[in-house]
Amino acid sequence: MKYLVMVHGSQADYEAMAGKPSAGSPAWTEQDMQAMFAFMEGVNNDLVASGEMVDGNGLATPASTRAVLPGADGRPVVTEGPYGDAQKQIAGYWVLDCASPERVTEIAARIGLCPQPEGAPVYPVVVRPIMDDGSELAEATT
Repeated sequence: MKYLVMVHGSQADYEAMAGKPSAGSPAWTEQDMQAMFAFMEGVNNDLVASGEMVDGNGLATPASTRAVLPGADGRPVVTEGPYGDAQKQIAGYWVLDCASPERVTEIAARIGLCPQPEGAPVYPVVVRPIMDDGSELAEATT
């Protein structure tokens, strides 16, 4: 079964990683950043070695996000950086092919141990199964 595993962060968290603290998001030091990168590299290397990694990436800041909606005239309405500093957004993801829900939960728990400065916000690691053929959707409605 394939799963989408997501980590979250806010614009303020990204700014804290760049050394600009705010309430609830202390500034990260170079050592904090290196510890996070080393940890995530270890997780990624292990997932590649186990054959469970399908894809994974960190995402750019929420401020670089754009939301696209259809306008009344059918033309797209684009909003740049629509999210406030405090709203958490997806900060990175993995697509994993795991043998069981227990295994992907084990991986998510490990990801949740990523080092960060004391006082930094803690977000859940979110796991969602990826539908294979749509039958999961039919099951959810019955």
